[in-house]
Amino acid sequence: MFSGARSFGIQSRPIRTTLRWQLIVSAALAVVGGIVWGLHGAVSAALGGMVNVVAGWAYGWLISRRARLSAGQALATMFRAEAVKIVLIVLQLWALLTNYRDMVVASFLIAFVATVLVSATAIVVKDA
Repeated sequence: MFSGARSFGIQSRPIRTTLRWQLIVSAALAVVGGIVWGLHGAVSAALGGMVNVVAGWAYGWLISRRARLSAGQALATMFRAEAVKIVLIVLQLWALLTNYRDMVVASFLIAFVATVLVSATAIVVKDA
């Protein structure tokens, strides 16, 4: 799914794998949200998961495009990418929570938190 030319510019296998898992969790929770709360529950869950997918993709893209010549440069790149990720999450949360009037907040937050927890699993994926 995220391999080769379809990796969307992300070279890190752990990040690609984590994004794939986040998409799977988002889709599953959207189905559950649809069953429990209807259409707006499904959309809310999908949006809650996509907040972290978009931010995680931006993080992965930023760290993949920079050559790291030293440990200091690698850390600076990671800190910069993490700052972009946090800003993206905050902006997306603000935009979605203020503009989507029919948001099912419980469904949204469950998917958001679940995809945050999934992002922590990147450390168990070995880089090939």
